Formats: sequence, structure tokens, C-alpha cells
Amino acid sequence: MVLPRLPRITVEVVFDFVCPWCYLGVHRLQQLRASRPDLPIAPQWRPFLLNPDMPRPGISRADYTARKFGDEERARRFHAAVAAIAAEDGLDLAFPRISRAPSTVDAHRLIRFAHDHGPVEDLVLAIFRAYFTEGRDIGDAATLAALAAAHGLPRDRVAAFLAGDRATDQIHADNLFVHRLGINGVPCFIIDGQTAIAGAQEPGILERLVELAASDVALS
Repeated sequence: MVLPRLPRITVEVVFDFVCPWCYLGVHRLQQLRASRPDLPIAPQWRPFLLNPDMPRPGISRADYTARKFGDEERARRFHAAVAAIAAEDGLDLAFPRISRAPSTVDAHRLIRFAHDHGPVEDLVLAIFRAYFTEGRDIGDAATLAALAAAHGLPRDRVAAFLAGDRATDQIHADNLFVHRLGINGVPCFIIDGQTAIAGAQEPGILERLVELAASDVALS
């Protein structure tokens, strides 16, 4: 007996690359897709700028931490708590390796560019890993071009794209749009344009919501 194929379900992922919870959430979405290949999940990537006024060259991590947390001890406690949760999922969040707080506009621009060449989920995760595990500056165009080339994109074309301003306005417009939808925290997953759920959800929760969305579509 051949079971009917479930309908394609769009999962819009609203995220930013400097958000550790977003890294965990995207990782868990990838786990779900690996464990349930029968669920035809179609991710769409929506930029959210946690620091929309961040200078494009970024600032030192020490300055950013002081502004965000007030003192180093509070930052260490927060980072240790997040890192412990991520470690349970096999992610290494090495906050001490991060020396620069970047603007993420160019990283989001790169994902928009890469989308024209095929699926971008692996590149999204590679950018997260470069920042949180390797401590690389993901606001640096050369770093982004190297990551893109490692995932099969033409380095010269990526470098030329990042050297200009194409798609910059769209990233800021998309960021404004999701805020106007009432999304004020990330990650946020919008399933089939109907259900929105915030936070780094367990794969089982996302799985159930996608199944429900698929059932609704099949019955309509």
C-alpha cells in the first residue's frame, strides 16, 4: 500500500545570526528534517536584525557585552547557561572565542544571494558555527565569501555581491516587516503562513505542528 504524499509545508524561520537560541532552533529544525524526511518541509529564511544600528564593521565583543549585560559576570552566567543547553544538542558555543560583535546585514544578504543557487540550510548553519564555535567575524566579507565557497558558491561572484549594497534595503525592509507582524523575539517559526511559535522548540513540537498543518491542507 502506498501512503499518500503529504503536501509541501512552508516553515518560515525568522532569525538572526548572533542569536544563540536561533542557532539551536535552526539546528533542531535540521534534526527534524533528518528524522522525518517524509515531511516535505520547505524552509524560508526571514532576517531579523537584533542590532539594526550596529555599524557595518561591527564593534568589539567587550564593548557589546558591556552595553548588553552591564557587567562581565552577568554575561558569563548567561553564556554558560545557554552553552550548557546547546551542548545537550551537540552544539559547541564557545563564547570566549568571539572577539567581535558583527553587523549581520551582509550575512543575511549572502543567504538571499545563495537562495538563487539552491537550498541554503547548510550555509545558514555554517555561518552560525563559524560565529559561535570558531569565533570568526561573520561581518567580514572575506569570511562570508570563504564560507559560501565551501558550500559550492562562486567565491568571486559572492565577493562582488558583498562589495556592493544590493539587497541591503530589502534586508532592512524584511526586518521591519516581521516587527510589524508583532514578532519581537527570535527564533520564530511560521508554519504554513498560519501558526507562529517562538523559541528554540524541541523537534517534536515542530514535528506535530507541521503534521497538523499538512493534515489541514490535505483536508481543504
